[in-house]
This record gives sequence, structure tokens and C-alpha cells, in this order.
Amino acid sequence: MNKKKLKINVNLAVEIGSLKIKNPVMTASGTFGYGEEYADYVDLKRLGAIVVKGLSLKPRLGNPPPRIMETDGGILNAVGLQNIGVEAFIAEKLPYLRKYDVAVIANIYGESYLEYQKVARKLSSVKGVHALEVNVSCPNVKKGGLSFGADPKAAAEVTRRVKGETNLPVIVKLTPNVTDIAAIAQAVEKAGADAVSLINTLAGMSVDLKTRTPHLKNITGGLSGPAIKPVALRMVWQVVQRVSIPVIGIGGIMTAEDALEFLILGAKAVQIGTANFINPRATLNVIDGMQNYLVDNKIEDINDIIGTFKA
Repeated sequence: MNKKKLKINVNLAVEIGSLKIKNPVMTASGTFGYGEEYADYVDLKRLGAIVVKGLSLKPRLGNPPPRIMETDGGILNAVGLQNIGVEAFIAEKLPYLRKYDVAVIANIYGESYLEYQKVARKLSSVKGVHALEVNVSCPNVKKGGLSFGADPKAAAEVTRRVKGETNLPVIVKLTPNVTDIAAIAQAVEKAGADAVSLINTLAGMSVDLKTRTPHLKNITGGLSGPAIKPVALRMVWQVVQRVSIPVIGIGGIMTAEDALEFLILGAKAVQIGTANFINPRATLNVIDGMQNYLVDNKIEDINDIIGTFKA
């Protein structure tokens, strides 16, 4: 007598504060354009959330080329936050995203507290944006170029300013280029952040032996890809233990297995970045892999594995 394999209906939905998403898989800012660029390859409505390319108050050209360099296990980029500006995004890109049943998270940045406030205010008054992700890895021009995210007080002040301009959930994206990332996380939590996402890229560089010059015109750039995953896991683990707000894991996630490691450590969701350049359908593969993992292990709810790490 043949026994039919039992089919288990599994739940992938998670909550990031007041933001409810259909699964824990988001795109990482800067790796998925404004969403439309990937629409021929990815069913956008299947994603947990689309985090769009970082938005500034005014359009930005970014750094001069060469500004991308492949490395062993990753990519160095010094794109320089090139974008069309918040007003063009609202007028030209957001109408397309409104067609899809998917959460849209706007990544924002500024070179001053006031710029962060203005961008947040503009995005909070339009339909179709479901949360803000605040990039504090940007240089504070009034402080000699030091990253807002390198100083707990500055990161907290950005968070307070943005929170004062919006009723949307505010996610603060943390830089790993600090001594104690958990201290920064605690500071932005105290300032009102609804969640944190980490990690952003690691500072790195690459040298051309023939010319004895840097491969990147900017000399240094941000390293992403599989090479940074162990660092990202360690930092997510540290932050999860020190804050009570949701944590979103980022860094070198290529497969469902990679993503599940972050969830087991306590991340409520993950973002897929560099993998999108290698395989445009990487996000969907991760979602399918998560579902298969739950079915194979007879687990009905993805939330049942979040934070189950045993030290």
C-alpha cells in the first residue's frame, strides 16, 4: 500500500514592529534598483519587501569610475550612493511599485540631520511607502566626514530626527566599521528605532599590481558578498542579545541555508544583496528554500525557528 507524503502548510509571515510581511526575505538597498529593473526575472509580489536604492534629497551622480571591483568571495563597490533623488523617485518610480502587493521600504540618507529630516518628511506624505530604512553609514559633513553610524550620539540623533517626521516604521541600517556595533544598536533603539538592519558593507580596498594603483578610483570601497557572512553573523548575534527591537540580518546571504542561519541567531528577517548580481532570482530561491526546510523538518511556522540558537 502506497503512503502519500503528508503536505504541511507552512507560515512564512513575520512582523518587523508594526510592519507585517509575507516572508522574511527582503532585497538589500543598492542591489535591486528601484524594483522595476528586476521585474522580468522576479515575481515582485512574492517578496517580503523591496528595499529600494538609497534616496537623497537631491539627485546624486556618485563617484567616478572605476567604482566596482570583484574580489575573492565578494565585490568592492564605491558607487557613491548614486540616485535620482527623492522627488524623482516619488514621481517616476513609486507609481510602478504601487501596482504590486509587496511592502516597499525606502532607504534614505543625508549629509546632515536636516537632510535626513527632509527626505523622511517627503516620503512619509505619499502612498506606497511602508517603512523607512535609515542609512547612517553616510558622512556627516559638518563633523569632518565622520560617519553618523560611527558615533552612538549621532546615530541616535538621526533616529530621533527621522522619527519626528514620520509615522512609518523606522529601521536603522548599521555600519560594521565600528568597535562595538551593539552599542550603536542600543543607542538608536533608545532614540525610538523600530528595528535595526545589519550589516552594511565592510571598508576595504584592492591594488593593481601592474600599475601599483588602486583598482577603485575612490581608493577604498565597501566589501559585500559571501566573504563578509561570518562577520555579519557575529555582529547580528551580538546585537540580538543587546536590543529588544527586531533585527534584520544582512551580509553574504546566497542561499536559503545562509538566510536560516541568521534567523536561528535571532534575526526576524534578512536582506539579499550581492547574490542578486550573480543570480537575479536569488531572492525567490531563498524563499522556496526556506519553505522546503520547514516542510522537510515538519515545522509549521518560520517564527518557531527564530532565535533558537544554542550557545
